Amino acid sequence: MSSARPGAVKHISSTANPIIKAARALHQRKARAESGLFLAEGHKLVVDALSVGWVPQMIVAVEPQSDADPVSQLAARVRAAGSDVIFASGAVMEKLARRDNPQTVIGVFEQRLAPLTHFNGGTVVALEAPRDPGNLGTIIRTADAAGARGVILVGNSADPFGVEAVRATMGSLFHVPLAKVSEEEFVKFLGRWRGSVVGTHLSGAIDFRTMPQEEPQMLLMGTEQSGLTDALAAHCTHLVKIPMAGKADSLNLAVATALALYELRRPYLG
Repeated sequence: MSSARPGAVKHISSTANPIIKAARALHQRKARAESGLFLAEGHKLVVDALSVGWVPQMIVAVEPQSDADPVSQLAARVRAAGSDVIFASGAVMEKLARRDNPQTVIGVFEQRLAPLTHFNGGTVVALEAPRDPGNLGTIIRTADAAGARGVILVGNSADPFGVEAVRATMGSLFHVPLAKVSEEEFVKFLGRWRGSVVGTHLSGAIDFRTMPQEEPQMLLMGTEQSGLTDALAAHCTHLVKIPMAGKADSLNLAVATALALYELRRPYLG
């Protein structure tokens, strides 16, 4: 939320500064859960977030060289929105990012989750306990590109607000509504769902290229290791398979989701 008072500007050169230590702790899932915050690394990511109304709590950035520096211009926008700007040394940026050659800007944002009532139409992606944060971030990015209504995470999922997942979304995290629910909550939601539920499953008898393509529709995908459980597969209206001609017996979850999602969305894409 914007503030009438501009945010503060601080200069930090010590890696032991409490502000930096608190931000660095957001690499840990426990700290993210307790604070409700997360890190987004990169100038473009922060600019994209601002453009769709995600105002950071603060940004940590390298000291700009001039007023014409893009970092200086971004800092002015962030301050005007009422958030703080931390100008930090290279050593501090490396410590915060936990990597050499870090991005010039790191934003600290509040997490956002959508209620299940948001997912009442269109094409919805539901993922049963995805464990790999890179796959999860890539799926969120794919859902954005395909025009899906959002992504529902069911059960014990990787954290979509972890640094690796956020990085893999390439900014789509700020565009795609997310929900996190238990399996019990999800099954109750399916009882109210008025569209088709398409699941990929080893016992699927339908070629995914022949799936019905009429919204509302939900694509339900299982885990990377064992696929969709029988318990959730029982709630699908269609169980499909992705045929493979080579020796591989499975596909990467993000690849399989992309193939199926684009097939479902084909009538709605230009």
